[in-house]
Amino acid sequence: MSAMTTGVRAPGTHPDLPPPPTEVGLRGWLYHNLFSSWPNSILTIASGALLVWILAHILPWLFFDAYWSGNERSDCPAAGEREGACWVYIKVWFKQLMYGRYPLEELWRINSAYILLVGALIPLIIPALSDRLFATPATWRRTVGGVMVAALVLSALLGTPTWFPAIFFWAAVGLFVGYGFLLVVGYPAMAVLLFLVDLPVHPHVDTQSTGWALFLAVLLALEGVLAFAHRIWPRFSYKAALGVMLLVVFPPLCVYLFSGGALGLETVETPLWGGLFLTLVIALSGIVASLPLGVLLALGRRSNMPVVKSVCVVFIELWRGVPLITVLFMASVMFPLFMPEGVNFDKLLRALLGVMFFASAYMAEVVRGGLQAIPKGQYEAADALGLSYWKSMGLVILPQALKIVIPGVVNTFIGLFKDTTLVLIIGLFDFLGMAQAVSTNPDWLGFYVEGYIFVAFGFFLFCFGMSRYSLYLERKLETGHRR
Repeated sequence: MSAMTTGVRAPGTHPDLPPPPTEVGLRGWLYHNLFSSWPNSILTIASGALLVWILAHILPWLFFDAYWSGNERSDCPAAGEREGACWVYIKVWFKQLMYGRYPLEELWRINSAYILLVGALIPLIIPALSDRLFATPATWRRTVGGVMVAALVLSALLGTPTWFPAIFFWAAVGLFVGYGFLLVVGYPAMAVLLFLVDLPVHPHVDTQSTGWALFLAVLLALEGVLAFAHRIWPRFSYKAALGVMLLVVFPPLCVYLFSGGALGLETVETPLWGGLFLTLVIALSGIVASLPLGVLLALGRRSNMPVVKSVCVVFIELWRGVPLITVLFMASVMFPLFMPEGVNFDKLLRALLGVMFFASAYMAEVVRGGLQAIPKGQYEAADALGLSYWKSMGLVILPQALKIVIPGVVNTFIGLFKDTTLVLIIGLFDFLGMAQAVSTNPDWLGFYVEGYIFVAFGFFLFCFGMSRYSLYLERKLETGHRR
């Protein structure tokens, strides 16, 4: 009998049927993640009920019954009389929580560094965006020109001296003509001219506006130099240039901007630094320094040279054997006692060095775990290719090891970011320390809960952002061996 009479289809002639409803779409996700069995269903319902109960009690206090408008203490009832949170408290003390006691007229320096950091990090952490913006010389030209125009518009909104039209002329030339001699010579020359400008000639422009315009002019000069470098050297990498600028140019520039004392900037002592600004300074310094130093320590601990290995082992075990609060106390109180008379270092610098060395010891063990996870065949393959020790490590071993330990590295970074709150023990008022300090103000007693919630939310944003970017890197570098 034929297949038609028996009702059995020949091989390869079966129709394509849709997948079961419980395998795809929202229903499939709910089934597999929340209601795959009776115990899971019960836990899902109980967790949902608990979450609803918590939100029903928290959201009114946080948002619906909260006090948002006002600028005085009288705009919020006393702690026992109000039904919601008093976010006026955060509004009044916002600048202190963000910048500490840094002079208000000099805040443009910190904001300038933030703009530079964010502007340099965006192309590095979002490859698709950088590939679109800097793919060809034409896109380079449009991108850099757009940055110039945006910076100049921002400078105009903030208030600029009378030499603003001259700056705009150079930007227009660079945007519509091309990046050549005018950019390389014109922008640096104009930036130098800004340093020499006589401020009393422009009494209608305050120091902060002049500082903003000066910073934007220097930024335009850097953009012009990068664009010209790409024009004369087609293989020039914008990402590599940004990386070099972040590691080599950005730190000393930040030291100059934050501290001042040269080229007309007023000196701002480090005891005035505080708030989220100080937290970011300590955390970023520790993060940037701990990874390369930790890699070197991990390589040294696995070295075949006894002296190098012993030094690295002693360094790692010594710094891992004491708590960070002890390190900070030693750096602040004990270290000056061992220095010659009349020799002293800034307290913040001592704290930064202590945090760097402490974090690098933990980072070394994380990296060493990745090195030990690399199969021996990889080392033998690098030797068979005739690579030197440093080439084999830089081209073969370390890229694989660092990819493996991305979760551990980011976990160390997150722990370091939260440990910055311990600097309060040595008299440095970071984000949390400043929240505690402002809560003792006699006019705002009883509003510490709002301050702690605001600080907790700020720490969560940064830590959660690092965690999500870590997952992004893991997915991007996935090799297919993950189960």
